[in-house]
Amino acid sequence: MATLAACCMTAVGCKEAPHAQGPSEYSVLDIARTERVLPTNYSASIRGRQDIDIYPQVSGTISNLCVNEGEVVSKGQTLFIIDQVPFKAALQTATANVEAAKAGVATAQLTYDSKKELYNKNVVSKFDLLTTENHLLTAKAQLAQAEAQRVNAANNLSYTVVKAPAAGVVGTLPYRVGALVSPSIRMPLTTVSDNSEVYVYFSMSENQLLGLTREYGSIAATLKNMPDVQLVLSDGSLYSSSGRIESISGVIDPSTGSVSLRAAFDNKDGLLHSGGSGNLIIPNIHKDCIVVPQAATFELQDKIFVYRVLDGKAVSTMIQVDDVSDGQEYIVKSGLQEGDVIVAEGVGLLREGTPIKVKGAPAAQPAEEAAPEKETGKEE
Repeated sequence: MATLAACCMTAVGCKEAPHAQGPSEYSVLDIARTERVLPTNYSASIRGRQDIDIYPQVSGTISNLCVNEGEVVSKGQTLFIIDQVPFKAALQTATANVEAAKAGVATAQLTYDSKKELYNKNVVSKFDLLTTENHLLTAKAQLAQAEAQRVNAANNLSYTVVKAPAAGVVGTLPYRVGALVSPSIRMPLTTVSDNSEVYVYFSMSENQLLGLTREYGSIAATLKNMPDVQLVLSDGSLYSSSGRIESISGVIDPSTGSVSLRAAFDNKDGLLHSGGSGNLIIPNIHKDCIVVPQAATFELQDKIFVYRVLDGKAVSTMIQVDDVSDGQEYIVKSGLQEGDVIVAEGVGLLREGTPIKVKGAPAAQPAEEAAPEKETGKEE
């Protein structure tokens, strides 16, 4: 029994005491300067280089429709023909009036010449001569008026043939043969869009425009130095060709606080259509900058903080970041320096002064280790 009790006491004595739990391990990030290109997306609308609404210049019924919707037309190609019968008749009347007016001028000229000779022979008075001269001037004025009416009638007849003012693609055709149209119709006959090059319109805030102006020095320098832009189409695909920002509106919309910009894209393949939509991507190039993951930050009262590792403990530090972000990283403007070490993950669980052990770092060796017993070389 004594032997059993001794063995039990020996077993209890041999049980190891539990170790004190050390600081948790955290991944850290060494701060170094680098270069980043962060894209900024803007909602955009697509317009053809020229979107020309076609309205008739005379009233009448459409007698001939010469194009189809979506057809590519050249400049000067006939689109519609409006009933020409009344306009041809008006031109014939105007032409006849011109001939009559010419005859009137000829008669008045003969009368004037005759009166002038008689006046020179003192047969008629000066009053008769001046009256005849006035008749001649009146006849000439009537001829000029008739000529103007003839030109107007000829123009009206030419307006019955509606032609494309520029090369492009025909839009919808709401009016068909037999429809009565006039210059005051609500909808245009059609729209001809020149899509060989398209304009992409988008807006940015006043603060963003001020930032670009400060960065480049002026609006003209901004347009000259801004990088090429990309276009994401409505189906999420990236348009193959890049574009250039060509103009920035000089007026800020007071209702939205934004300014309109226009970028131009080549459209040789005709993939882009006027009236479409997409997202414009502007790359923001940051050189020699400090970048931190957003997962390594936390917000407090609209301010952004990180935990620096100082003397093995977490110390909260407020940072200033750039407005442009890709949703994953921040560009740090102030608050961190090259060589700083920050906690890269798990910051939501940290508190000020929390001990930090770097994940993967070798364990610290104790200062003194027990010396091994020396062999005496003696047998017991």
